[in-house]
Amino acid sequence: MASARFAHASDLPSLLALFTVSEVSAAAEPPGRAEAIWRETLAQAGTYVFVSDDGARIGATCMLITAPNLLRSGRRHGFLENVVAHPELRGRGHGKAVVAAALLHAWSLDCHHVLMQSGRADSRVHKFYEGLGFRPGLRTAYVALRPPPS
Repeated sequence: MASARFAHASDLPSLLALFTVSEVSAAAEPPGRAEAIWRETLAQAGTYVFVSDDGARIGATCMLITAPNLLRSGRRHGFLENVVAHPELRGRGHGKAVVAAALLHAWSLDCHHVLMQSGRADSRVHKFYEGLGFRPGLRTAYVALRPPPS
């Protein structure tokens, strides 16, 4: 059974390898830029990265971002981002382990809810999230894209 843990600074090469073989957008480059972003991510208060190991490689990861909130009786917001599972390891519990760990951590921090979005059209992806307790249709997502350079 797969399990999750908090990511360590030394996980960056394995995370970049995971992103390379997955259908996610391009990872930050060059390597020096990725290293700087990784250091900032790990140092950022309220940001937590979870990974699930499969031997020497990372089988899945996700990032939980929490923020203070003056509404909802002062209970925090949680945002789930960058959920990625290795294509060869899907269905083996790695994705479930990292998302479940992130949710458990969000509840331990007294988050009111955890929001996430998926741009994937694959119904299996939506079934996966629903199986972990996410409910579609409670909110409407809006996305503002960065304007092209002028």
